[in-house]
Amino acid sequence: MTISVFELFSVGIGPSSSHTVGPMRAAARFVTELASRASLTRVSQLRVELFGSLAATGAGHGTLSAILLGLEGFCPDTLEPDYAHQRLAELRASGTVHLGGCADIALRESDFHLHPAIVKPRHSNAMTLTAYGSDSRVLHSETYYSVGGGFILTDAACEEEHRTGTAPAPWSFHSAADLLALADMHGIDISEVMRRFELTTRSLDDIQHRLLHLRDVMVACAERGISQKGYLPGNLGIPRRAHGWYSRLAAEDRDRNPAFAEDWVNLIALAVNEENASGGRIVTAPTNGAAGIVPAVLHYATHYTRAGETDPDDTAIRFLLTAGAIGSLYKERASISGAEVGCQGEVGSAASMAAGGLAEILGGTPQQVENAAEIAMEHSLGLTCDPIGGLVQIPCIERNAISAGKAINAARMALRGNGTHRVSLDQVIETMRTTGMDMSSKYKETATGGLAINVPVSVVEC
Repeated sequence: MTISVFELFSVGIGPSSSHTVGPMRAAARFVTELASRASLTRVSQLRVELFGSLAATGAGHGTLSAILLGLEGFCPDTLEPDYAHQRLAELRASGTVHLGGCADIALRESDFHLHPAIVKPRHSNAMTLTAYGSDSRVLHSETYYSVGGGFILTDAACEEEHRTGTAPAPWSFHSAADLLALADMHGIDISEVMRRFELTTRSLDDIQHRLLHLRDVMVACAERGISQKGYLPGNLGIPRRAHGWYSRLAAEDRDRNPAFAEDWVNLIALAVNEENASGGRIVTAPTNGAAGIVPAVLHYATHYTRAGETDPDDTAIRFLLTAGAIGSLYKERASISGAEVGCQGEVGSAASMAAGGLAEILGGTPQQVENAAEIAMEHSLGLTCDPIGGLVQIPCIERNAISAGKAINAARMALRGNGTHRVSLDQVIETMRTTGMDMSSKYKETATGGLAINVPVSVVEC
């Protein structure tokens, strides 16, 4: 089904949408479901089990701490990063979790049961939470799947969706061909198709307000990333570079000369992803690991295009709607989960979304927008997810900057053509999906292949 732009783009905290945001949401949902079945004060013990990629790279991705916070009832959408760090320090010192704000339960990250070699059939990011009463009776148990972008599913939800499906909403689309047909039939842009889809569930004012809020969070994230110094968390010893880059770039480019546009794009991507790696507040776009691409290309759209200079708010709205329409196709027809299809599903999807968004802002037709999205993904096919030390730092941060540049280039290439091209976006999305299925698990967010094993590091820290 068509995915709302507000599901693809959501405010959360770093460093990973599938390994941090999703598990925190799952833990918070578990507590809510548990409370509906029994008093939380009846819980005497909690068992947390992680499987597959969540177990393999959970420590470096903040999964364990995210679950602790989720069990206390915190949600990534509203949790302030500074308070999260403070509360985690308190949890580790006490060794207890204040379950749903009602009951203290002994639980440390070291109590979690990790099963990296066990991959559940539905998805490689799986976690099972079980609550026991004082008589060792199971009060509630549930398995959750973090399927990328902060989305979570359960076995029951998967079975229900498979059994009944969902009636198509007005203005919904399930392929790029459908999307183009709607645009052509009504003589409108891709952004307008997506706007009309969103209007089936919320008002125009609400849509615009929410989109501009997402834009503002992206900008604030980049600004915070630029202001920070020091080192990224973990044992890789990676220095934060955005602050130094900004100082030099601001001195060299006092008048925002277009010749420096690529440097600013690189800086925004770098700043956002350093902030994500530090557990800061970001917008999943469509994931945390790829969170710097859309903000960086949106920065280009609002500062280096005629439309952006004329009306930056309208530019941001149309850019995000178009990017969201394209992102919906990847979420529905393939995957945006690095643990499922490798980094092509995260960075590749984000580059494709950003390329399409920019192509519309540059005046592209719906066909040229589709072409731009296709180009960006076609040249992202096969990207592996092999984070060194299981941390969302190398190669993730620089890869966002490189892919932001790729998105801009793809948009400009598409606008040089007339929208006619040999490979369709639907075909390249299907190719990405099958490539991901064929890819070895070593290259799908397990830190057991590629750079992760060829660059030696010591024990991974949380």
